[in-house]
Amino acid sequence: MTDVRKRFNVQISGQGQQYMLFAHGFGCDQNMWRFITPAFEKHFKLVLFDYLGHGQSDSTAYTPERYSNLQGYAEDVLEICRALNIRKAIFVGHSVSAMIGALAAIKQPEVFEKLIMVGPSPCYINQGEYVGGFSRADIDSLIDSLESNYLGWSSVMAPVIMGRPDQPALGEELTNSFCRTNPEIARQFAQVTFFSDNREDLLKLTLPTLVLQCSEDVIAPLEVGAYVAEKVANSTLVVLETAGHCPHLSAPEETIAAIQPFLHLN
Repeated sequence: MTDVRKRFNVQISGQGQQYMLFAHGFGCDQNMWRFITPAFEKHFKLVLFDYLGHGQSDSTAYTPERYSNLQGYAEDVLEICRALNIRKAIFVGHSVSAMIGALAAIKQPEVFEKLIMVGPSPCYINQGEYVGGFSRADIDSLIDSLESNYLGWSSVMAPVIMGRPDQPALGEELTNSFCRTNPEIARQFAQVTFFSDNREDLLKLTLPTLVLQCSEDVIAPLEVGAYVAEKVANSTLVVLETAGHCPHLSAPEETIAAIQPFLHLN
């Protein structure tokens, strides 16, 4: 267990009995949840961690083969849960971690009780009538730019992803977080994320699921949140009246207020 906790920089806090896991998105780390977690410390035992290559995780444990698709990351989540003997947990996943959580829950549903997806997208590329927000050429260009100049890409894209020019410090924080992420790992994680298609997996989810969608989001537009809520059988969609892809940073009070009823806390 010590090895797992060190590898993923697992941090545990809170006074409750039921576990609540927080999984960060691409280029981020567990610190991104700092405005959210205090609201749940009295009710749950909180688990935060960093994916390999992010935050204070052990990048040397990374192997490209294991992380050639999102299942490798889902297995990381399950490995953490096994190490801590977690059952019936609340899983909160931001961005790509929403799908990682879904894959983990499909593989071992007994580990989770409810899922909370913050800005989820099962597929980023427009296909037929499906609106993912990007053309294939868009994604190819994005990946090419990232691979040729990761730091430059980060400085341009992070503020766009944050989507809050009125709060430039948040865009700067996300930029710095991207730049701290291991570049080689970030490149592969980006490819795996933006070329993934988990639309069929949504149909396999049976757990109660809260879908949090921002009213303006360049990464996961409104159509995507509606699609996820439609395909997940036992889901609730809440559209947050905020812009950007990181409401847990830019609108934490509204995000907390959306989560609390789902967990019967008010």
